[in-house]
Amino acid sequence: MSFKITVDEKNYDLDINPETPLLWVLRDHLNLTGTKFGCGVGQCGACTVLLDDKAVRACQTPINTIGNKKVTTIETQTDKTVQKLQKFWVQEDVVQCGYCQSGQIMNAASLVKTNPKPSEDDILKAMDGNICRCGTYNKIKTAIKAATAEV
Repeated sequence: MSFKITVDEKNYDLDINPETPLLWVLRDHLNLTGTKFGCGVGQCGACTVLLDDKAVRACQTPINTIGNKKVTTIETQTDKTVQKLQKFWVQEDVVQCGYCQSGQIMNAASLVKTNPKPSEDDILKAMDGNICRCGTYNKIKTAIKAATAEV
């Protein structure tokens, strides 16, 4: 089946099985490997991307459910919120192994887009469900606070 999809402001035409998860469309068909495969059942958040600025688990989002929504990945060159968060992720030295960080940043971007000045509780609640085996949660929280304080 044929699909048109917009990813990081670029348009793509794909002939693909309608049940194919967005994660595999990004990684295998568009060669956008910044979005990671974690658990495969939507529990860890490593595959988080934005659909019209809302965080979704790409491993649980079939291509036939996307419609005209815009997909934003960690590889975006145009999304200012994602870029600002990336800057503070580096500044706060958040990354250890780094595997979950693309999903963490995309989930944080969804939070900041809907709540530009989140409280600590807002951050904790929004980031709950994105798992980091290295335990960088305090640094993630600090990076989000720093990014939202800069405005």
